Amino acid sequence: MELKTILSEIVKDEVMHAKWLNTLSMMENAGSRKISACEHKTDVSVSILKHAAEEARHAYFLKTQIKKLAPGKFDTYRLKHLIAPMSSYQYLDRLDFQISKYLKEEIQMPEDQIRYASYLLTTYAIEERADLLYPVYDEVLNESGSNITVRLIIAEEIGHLEEMNRQMAEFFSDWKTKAAHVKCLETLLYDVWMKKIQEEVFIKATA
Repeated sequence: MELKTILSEIVKDEVMHAKWLNTLSMMENAGSRKISACEHKTDVSVSILKHAAEEARHAYFLKTQIKKLAPGKFDTYRLKHLIAPMSSYQYLDRLDFQISKYLKEEIQMPEDQIRYASYLLTTYAIEERADLLYPVYDEVLNESGSNITVRLIIAEEIGHLEEMNRQMAEFFSDWKTKAAHVKCLETLLYDVWMKKIQEEVFIKATA
């Protein structure tokens, strides 16, 4: 099922829509924490600080949008407040794990480089996905006449992707080959996540 069809169904129901916003917020927050966890103790670049801060701001911004749909609800990231909670929670961690395993076992990268390399590739894959997902969501919001907006996030995610391309080109000699591989890994996880979301959304819609 197409992403737009799933999102159109979500936007029809204000409570489900609020849970979707909360799910995106949780995932943006997880991304911010993942970036911070990869920081070196002393050699912290401005770009990493900026990226972590912007992901955290996205998480906060999405939270503020919830009050337009369900005031006073979904204040936490508890499982019952999310769509496809287990798959949503595991998505980023599984991707990071698989990329780290790829770097260690297939690339045989030195141990002291894996954390940063995994950060680059994981973040790149997530930014590629965000660059596909948020514009479709924005299109659905516009067509439905919703007062929810994600245009600020779209603009910043484009900048993030450009920055990740630059950083990977500096770090990897053959970054496009590695990027293509991790995109395949991410696509498999995304398909599982979206299937779980689809099941929850349409089961509720037909109940």
